[in-house]
Amino acid sequence: MKTKTFQPGDLIQLKTKSKTWKGHALQSHDSEIILLKLQSGYNIGIRESEILDAKILEPHQRSVPPAKRPTSEASHQRSVPQKLPNVAFVITGGTISARIDPKSGGTFPTNAKGLLEIAPELKEICNPIIENPFMKLSEDMDPKDWKTIAEICKKHLDDPKISGIIVTHGSDTLHYTGAALSYFLQDLGKPVALTFSQRSIDRASTDANLNLICAAKYATSDIAEVAIIGHETENDSSCIAIQGTKARKMHTSKRSTFKPINSEPIARITRDSFEILKEFNARDDSRKTKLDTKYQNKVTSIKAHPGRDPAIIDFYLQQGYKGLVIETTGLGHTPAKSSEHNWLPKIKKAIEAGMTIIATAQTINGNLNPNVYSAGRDLQKTGIIFSNLTTETALVKLGWVLGHKQWNKSKKMKENL
Repeated sequence: MKTKTFQPGDLIQLKTKSKTWKGHALQSHDSEIILLKLQSGYNIGIRESEILDAKILEPHQRSVPPAKRPTSEASHQRSVPQKLPNVAFVITGGTISARIDPKSGGTFPTNAKGLLEIAPELKEICNPIIENPFMKLSEDMDPKDWKTIAEICKKHLDDPKISGIIVTHGSDTLHYTGAALSYFLQDLGKPVALTFSQRSIDRASTDANLNLICAAKYATSDIAEVAIIGHETENDSSCIAIQGTKARKMHTSKRSTFKPINSEPIARITRDSFEILKEFNARDDSRKTKLDTKYQNKVTSIKAHPGRDPAIIDFYLQQGYKGLVIETTGLGHTPAKSSEHNWLPKIKKAIEAGMTIIATAQTINGNLNPNVYSAGRDLQKTGIIFSNLTTETALVKLGWVLGHKQWNKSKKMKENL
C-alpha cells in the first residue's frame, strides 16, 4: 500500500478530506483498510483511497527482525496462492432458503446446497462450512432458537480455522435474533453476519445473491461485531452492515427493508468495495467469545394508546411476567389525567410487586426525554426505566438482563447498547 509505510503498534496520523485521525496502527486483514485504535479506545477502519496524508508520530519499539530469506525463496513464497478463509454458514430457514412451489404458488424450504448455488461468487471469497440446525420461518423463532444459534456460533468462533460466521434467517424477526446474538455473544473477536432475502432464491428479483456476497465479505473483514447485512436500496448496487442492536425491519416487502435506527451503518459493501462508515470493534482472532445465554422468557411488550385500559398491566403481573416494555407516546408519556385510563397507578403497583418495566418510544427515530412535560415527570416517579433502544431490542435485552438476578437492572437497561 502506498501510504502504509508504518507497522502495527506505530502511533500514526492519517488525514482525510473530512478529518484528521490519530491512533495506533492495528493489524489489518484487508489490504485496502487501515485500522486505527483511537485514544478513545475505539477502533476505526479507513480506506486507503480516502487518505490524503499519513505520517508516523511515534514508531513502536520492536525486537530485531530475523534474517531475511534468500530472494529466490521469498519470491517463491509470494507466488503460492493464498487459501480462502473458512466461513461457517448457519442456515436456519426463511425466504432466503425457499423456492416457489409451482403447484400451490407458495414457497417451500430448499436444501443448503441450493442456497449457496444462488451466489457462485462465494467460492472466490470464502470456503463455506455448512451448519443446518433447523429450517423455520422467522415468525416461529423463539428464545430457545436464539440460544441454539448462539451455541453454534460460539463453537465456530472458537475454532482457529474459522474466519467468521454467516447466519441466514427469515427477515420478519431477524432484528430480534440480531439483538439476541449481540447480547449472547460477548467479547467477540470475529465477525458475525446475519442475512436474509425478501424474494425467494428462484426469482429473478431475489436479493439473496448480493446479500450473501456482501455477508461473506463482512464475515472475512476486520469488523468483530454482530451485524445485519442487506440491500441499501432497491438496486443491486450495495448492502449496508447494521449493528445487531440498532436495526429494524421497515418495510414488508422492499429489498432494502432493514435500516439503522438512531445510528449509522457500520459499513457499505459492494461486489468490489468495502467502505467503513463508523468506528467499530476490531477483529482479534486470539480473543475467546464468552457465551451468555441466560434469559428470562416471561417478558413482553405493549403499546400505550388513547382509551386503552391499563388493566392489561395487571393481567401480565398476575400471569407471572417479570418484565414489560411499554411503547410510550411522545417523549415518554402514558395516559394519566383520566380517572378511567390512568396508567400511573398500575405501573407503580406492578413495579412495587417486582416487575421491571421499560419505556420506549412509539416513534421510529428520536430519543425519549421525560423531563420536558409534566406527564413524563409523573411517569418517572413510578420507577419505570426509560430506554432509547428500539422496542424489539429493549424486549430482547430485558429478557437477557432479567436472566441475571445479580445485575443492576436499571443501570443495564439504561445503557444504549
